[in-house]
Amino acid sequence: MITDEVKIKIAAGNGGNGVVGFDKSMMALGPTGGKGGCGGSVYFEGVSNLMALNRFRHQKNFLAERGKDGMNDKSTGRDGEDLTLLLPIGSLFKNEETGEEQEIVEVGKKILVAKGGIGGRGNFYFRSPVNTSPREAEDGKNGEGYEFSIELRLIADIGFIGLPNIGKSSLLNELTKADVKVANYEFTTLEPNLGAMDGVVIADIPGLIEGASSGKGLGIKFLKHIKRTEILFHFISSESEDVMKDYKIIRKELSDFSPELAEKKELVFLTKSDLTDEAEMKAKKEELEKNNLKAEVISIHDWDSVQKVREIIKDVIE
Repeated sequence: MITDEVKIKIAAGNGGNGVVGFDKSMMALGPTGGKGGCGGSVYFEGVSNLMALNRFRHQKNFLAERGKDGMNDKSTGRDGEDLTLLLPIGSLFKNEETGEEQEIVEVGKKILVAKGGIGGRGNFYFRSPVNTSPREAEDGKNGEGYEFSIELRLIADIGFIGLPNIGKSSLLNELTKADVKVANYEFTTLEPNLGAMDGVVIADIPGLIEGASSGKGLGIKFLKHIKRTEILFHFISSESEDVMKDYKIIRKELSDFSPELAEKKELVFLTKSDLTDEAEMKAKKEELEKNNLKAEVISIHDWDSVQKVREIIKDVIE
């Protein structure tokens, strides 16, 4: 199961302390206390694994390594190791203290989110002509610490949308190597699924219902994932008693949730054509065309129509 919303607390490492030390060699009693090392910083890094946020379901607190204290031979203590936390690309994260929001949209991109504390100075750094034997040293500075809320929004070229049980997941399986569970009942798909066809990323969004934009059913949890798609494939079942009503339900939920969604490019498909006779299918297609909606008729059991969808996807991306 994909975890797509988490809150975590992160803290960079504190700097190591400076030390007080003196050269024990005869006639050389000068200060030798070294600086503490810097604390490790915390980074977020983008990865392609959509399950990466699952790690944060049970572990909520993360701490980078503290810098080591300075040494008595003027040497600086070792820096603490940085901590890198992996987030799926498409993750939007917000610093709850500062209100700053950032997102990760590239695999391998690292973003500094908490800087480690600097090490304190040892007494070697306080020597002067008038104070040749200082006994002063500094403690290391504290590393930054924040609470972050992280939200995953899928990044895909194409988003499959529509009411529940209209064949979206079945088509995704046919087009890609995805192995999505399918069955003849509503809400078989309980989380977004991704598939790839010739480098094109397709997101199958769980079926929406009337009232989804206000939280009904699977609701807002999945509407947000459609935001990052380039184009929407809107599926309507040919078994529907009122294809325009079904179409308008989804369109209203999109516009109520985000005007941006309502403006995305959209292609319409009538699915499950193998379950409807030719005359009825023609009438439903004409009903959509009366409302300036050109619909492609498809069935996963018709090789030619699946190939037609493949060609449409290639044309759209080009």
